Amino acid sequence: MQPTQAAIDLVKASEGLRLSSYQDDAGIWTIGWGHTADVIEGMAITEQQALDFLAADLSVAGNAVSALVKVSLTQSQFDALADFVFNEGEGHLRSSTLLRLLNAGQYQAAAAQFKFWNLAAGQVEPGLVTRRAKEAALFLSTPANVSGGVA
Repeated sequence: MQPTQAAIDLVKASEGLRLSSYQDDAGIWTIGWGHTADVIEGMAITEQQALDFLAADLSVAGNAVSALVKVSLTQSQFDALADFVFNEGEGHLRSSTLLRLLNAGQYQAAAAQFKFWNLAAGQVEPGLVTRRAKEAALFLSTPANVSGGVA
């Protein structure tokens, strides 16, 4: 499975496009739609470069989801988790109650865990509250017992 347009749209809506580097709420240098690898102060890119970064970053996130999730997923569930990993990182998914519940087959309980990932620099971030609600909605948008190909 690979992230689809639903994951791309969620990242774009949550991150916004910035063609010049900036520090995010946690002080991390960022550019494009939330790209952080090798970003430095004063960096500038084109929209095409931002699209390329986004595709590569979502591919990495999707690979992490495939490696960590041991139960079947629908495409919507996969896309929601890919957005989560894109934003929070593979390590946070790996150590999360969300993943533990999901791998135990408790899809509804896992979906309820998204809302707890709403902090930036130790403070509740309204943008993350919104993003997590969208991830949970996408995750729940199809029946959890439909096999999607990740096993």
